[in-house]
Amino acid sequence: MHTRPIRPRTAVAGLGACAVLSLFAPLLSPTEAAAQPPAELYEGHVQVDRGQPDDPETLTGQVFDDVNQNSKLDGDEKGVAGVAVSNGVDVVQTDGEGRYELPVRDNMTVSITQPAGWQVPVDEDKVAQFSYNHLPEGSGDLKYGGIEPTGDTPKAVNFPMVESQASAEPEQNCPIAADTQAYDKTEMGYARDGAVGDLADRNDYGACGVLLLGDNVGDDLSLNDDLRDIYSQMNGPVRVAPGNHDQDYDAVDDAHALDTFRDQFGPSYFSYEVGKTHFVVLDSIEYEGKANNRKYKEKITDEQLTWLANDLKNVPKNAQVVIATHAPILTHKEVVVDNAKEFYDVIADYPNAVTVGGHTHTQENLVAGQTRKEWAAAGIEKLPHTQIVAGAVSGDWYSGGLNADGLPYSFTQDASEPGVLTLEFDGASRSERYTVRGESDDHQLLLGVNSPQWRDWAQKAQDWQDADKVGAPPEAISERVVTRDDLKQGQTWLTSSFLAGTSDARVEVSFDGKSPKQSEHTQPGEGEALAKGWEYTDPYTASQNLRTSGNVGQSSSHLWRTEIPSDLGLGTHTAEVTGTDRYGREFTETIRFTVVEDEAAAQSESQKLLRQDGFGTQQKKEIREPKGLDSDEAQSARND
Repeated sequence: MHTRPIRPRTAVAGLGACAVLSLFAPLLSPTEAAAQPPAELYEGHVQVDRGQPDDPETLTGQVFDDVNQNSKLDGDEKGVAGVAVSNGVDVVQTDGEGRYELPVRDNMTVSITQPAGWQVPVDEDKVAQFSYNHLPEGSGDLKYGGIEPTGDTPKAVNFPMVESQASAEPEQNCPIAADTQAYDKTEMGYARDGAVGDLADRNDYGACGVLLLGDNVGDDLSLNDDLRDIYSQMNGPVRVAPGNHDQDYDAVDDAHALDTFRDQFGPSYFSYEVGKTHFVVLDSIEYEGKANNRKYKEKITDEQLTWLANDLKNVPKNAQVVIATHAPILTHKEVVVDNAKEFYDVIADYPNAVTVGGHTHTQENLVAGQTRKEWAAAGIEKLPHTQIVAGAVSGDWYSGGLNADGLPYSFTQDASEPGVLTLEFDGASRSERYTVRGESDDHQLLLGVNSPQWRDWAQKAQDWQDADKVGAPPEAISERVVTRDDLKQGQTWLTSSFLAGTSDARVEVSFDGKSPKQSEHTQPGEGEALAKGWEYTDPYTASQNLRTSGNVGQSSSHLWRTEIPSDLGLGTHTAEVTGTDRYGREFTETIRFTVVEDEAAAQSESQKLLRQDGFGTQQKKEIREPKGLDSDEAQSARND
């Protein structure tokens, strides 16, 4: 009988492409060596027996306990019962010996649902191995390769797993990294030395692993190798969802738009279980074919909805369910996915389901029960399930000047920063946190002063951006300076972009140590229309974007504001802001701002503060405008 080997585990070094990346990326100190991955994380692959099948219209095989971790079903290794196996539509469970049978489809990816208490193997880059592509004739002539001809139905496809106490634990941390979206090696280096490096330094997610939530590269699929390289440093398995920028744009239709993705990463939709949580990944992009010039719809295909219904039949109704899609079902602005109502109908019996998306490069936490005028107009009267938008590793497409670490500021249009979402489970409940690149989990508040003078400057700066930066920009001002006249007029607010903020969060502000005032949430989700305009904008991130990329959305789901007292005297004042999220966690930040006599004094004080902040009046820091700023999403955000 085979016994489980005991051998040291080390993180994959990931040289090769990373060595090349270092020639292009900022010169930063290397990430410290990460902790060793869990013992259950072993390299292996799915076993394909190319013998003659008994019935070429039926795929058979076993899910087995790979005791000796050699990826082969040896004679004394046992099958694993009750594991879900799918051909992309049908879902069956293995019998008492781990065996399954599935109808063969001409173009299918067969995959298993990893059960809690088990771990599938990973390849040399930590990418989870749990699927088999069946495409007898192959993809044909695709620029990035697609799938080579697989030939006829194999005799058997066997799926190895090993037992894992870690993946059975109800307490789990599950990071989700959306929109790495590097368009070149320089941007891949920014990702590696930013949010991806932060993940490499963590050792709290080994059993759950990391989920990449689409737009992993920016159209150039030759960068997939570099992407694999930077994520090979993860301390747990890596699973990958596709996005619209991960497609074969020379494919004839949607059926083959993700062939290269499927070949290099795995299924475009699948499920897995960790602890007491059932994870589902869906492809929410429907490609319209190369004849339509790369156009796509944000839609979940009927085939996937059928599969989803079949997949959920094996999941208890009261289970924690996470459904991750690249394009979110909706955002605070609008319903995104065309057939959102049909999707919600499929998951209606799962009250603990939460949906997670990327795509919009925003960071949002919309709570079940909220209502919005735009949602209602699209047929969603009330949000049935919490929707989280996971921010972006790339932030605002790696835009803006470089910070002290040599990384682009990349502030997003909704007043957030590059980072990673982590879902936290304790078995009975779920919480979440957003960790900004290079910061501790306590960094949750971005503060500024929104005054009439600032709003006037912002509009002039936007007009300059819209005119392709022709002529001199308006003279920069600091968002931390306000004139006495502006205070007296009212409508000068202390703004708080609360990254952990939801409609049931609370923000309080204390000016100069006095009794705190409760702030107003600008987009509470109480049936109102979109709150959009300079008066609903965070001046801190908007000011830097208006001087560089120009991408300011003028709205946010997580912005609070408090009117600054009109009787403040000349000089510098302090505001202490405390945000309390829906889980009772408190975050406190302080901002100092200056009240001056008039606009001339404001301009003089602004120059001083801008120099202190590292920004010259003409934004002399290096400014990059990478290809990412030419993407459809960025152009749409600018024109919104």
